Amino acid sequence: MKKRLLALLLAGAMTFGLAACGNTDQGSAESPAGTTPAGTETGGEAAKTVKVGLICIGDENDQGYTYNFIRGKEAVTEALAAKGITVDWEVKYNVGEDSSCEEANIELAEAGCDLIINNSFGFEPYMLKVAPDYPEIEFISCTNQASAVDELENTHNAFANIYEGRYLAGVVAGMKMQEMIDNGEITADQAVIGYVGAYSFAEVISGFTAYYLGAKSVCPSVTMKVQFVGSWSDATLEGNAAQALCDAGCVMISQHSDNTTPATAAQNAGAFHTGYNNDMIAVAPEASLIGTRIDWSVYFEYAIEAVANGESFEQDWCHGMDEGAVVMTPLNEEIATAGTADKLAEVEEQLRSGALQVFDTSTFTVEGAELTTCMALDTDGDFVADSEEAVFDGAFHESYFQSAPYFTVQIDGIEWLNSAY
Repeated sequence: MKKRLLALLLAGAMTFGLAACGNTDQGSAESPAGTTPAGTETGGEAAKTVKVGLICIGDENDQGYTYNFIRGKEAVTEALAAKGITVDWEVKYNVGEDSSCEEANIELAEAGCDLIINNSFGFEPYMLKVAPDYPEIEFISCTNQASAVDELENTHNAFANIYEGRYLAGVVAGMKMQEMIDNGEITADQAVIGYVGAYSFAEVISGFTAYYLGAKSVCPSVTMKVQFVGSWSDATLEGNAAQALCDAGCVMISQHSDNTTPATAAQNAGAFHTGYNNDMIAVAPEASLIGTRIDWSVYFEYAIEAVANGESFEQDWCHGMDEGAVVMTPLNEEIATAGTADKLAEVEEQLRSGALQVFDTSTFTVEGAELTTCMALDTDGDFVADSEEAVFDGAFHESYFQSAPYFTVQIDGIEWLNSAY
């Protein structure tokens, strides 16, 4: 993968942080039962221990974004134990995208961590202030972009092709809406998706566009309304936005936000829902159809094992369903349209093989015309030509030039009700 950064995305992208929660909690995970203690022999080789710091924007109680990282942490600890590698974790929860993140990185570095993982978009500037002072420690910024091209050898970016999972979730949603049309429950023009987005950043735009295109592939009349809430994680704002979208006539709700309140709001309003980061069927069994998430254990295993073995690893890493880094949560068979599971298997295989391109330019238009050149939003909210040409071979190639998404095109059929930069 090329590691050049889209110049446009650098300008001002890091300026939108969350308010600090005012406290941080730290803890460490003991080696799981059955793990070989450090220093003993395993298969003829000495067991290894890697101390890993993890800095989180929230905690596992959000049942969404940070919870998904904790799942990855637990899964990789078990997987590496089977390889004779003990992972000693030190975790800091509820860290703000502000100077408290810089402090958290310093504290973990001083605590002897070999590797420090920052899990939120707005953490990277603070991580980069600390990394030069600890060249022997590897620093990772998840979902970000600047570390891929800086002058430091010990900084890394990582993300996954979550747009693939978004597309599949959209297929599930589209099949449900087409079923409602066919059954006379709604008219074709009432097949409207309401999408709760955190910010009008590329990561969010890329995700909801992929979702819309997946739905449109099986429900041609579908349209979408997007409400940005200006926060990655605010349960009240997210729930209120979902309710407002339902009030505006949306029959399907999805989200790029951290909490389960859009799912419960959809259920209360009699709408359907698809989720992110977690299976939300338990909180909204009558509404939640499916979800998608990044399985961070795939990347964690790759990076931590490299550190354990004294090996270098990629400065900019990105994979998707090809390596199991993007997965779907369970399908709610009780409310999903008949045949959905088979359709999902078919489309997933097309994604894996490359036979299907999510951003196939023949499947959407921009102001009535097919997209032929890469356009992106600048910091003033205007569309300008990008520094890299991502449109080629009949598709926009997302996450080709860097792991972090850079699709910011506003396509026809999706109405932005507001913006939040």
